[in-house]
Amino acid sequence: MENTCTIWAPRVQALLRIVSGYMLFWHGTAKLLGVPHVPMFDNLQIMSLMGLAGIIELVFGLLLFVGLFTRFAAFIASGFAAAAYFIGHVAPSKQFLLPMLNGGETAVLFCFIFFYFIFAGPGAFSLDSMREK
Repeated sequence: MENTCTIWAPRVQALLRIVSGYMLFWHGTAKLLGVPHVPMFDNLQIMSLMGLAGIIELVFGLLLFVGLFTRFAAFIASGFAAAAYFIGHVAPSKQFLLPMLNGGETAVLFCFIFFYFIFAGPGAFSLDSMREK
């Protein structure tokens, strides 16, 4: 059983990277491109904090999705998610240790998933692995 898990680990790691990058990317497209449409982002100014968040989500989500510059992209995305948690969820609610009450579960999970990829790398199926050959 252990050998099977070891063989599949890089593939499952890649799956986590691909899905989490995909999810971050769509947060950015919702903010910047209006797809999918989220009414809260109507009339979003690109030079606002939320506009900057959209740029980071779009660019670094795409980099993580394809596995290009993965460790760097994960470093930026992890820091971004931590900042999003503290600025967008903790500050308005004053609920530091209760992400369920301040709506920050997604930001916390993104932060720690991307933090993992800083150290673990992209796994299988990445442009980084193709560049290294």
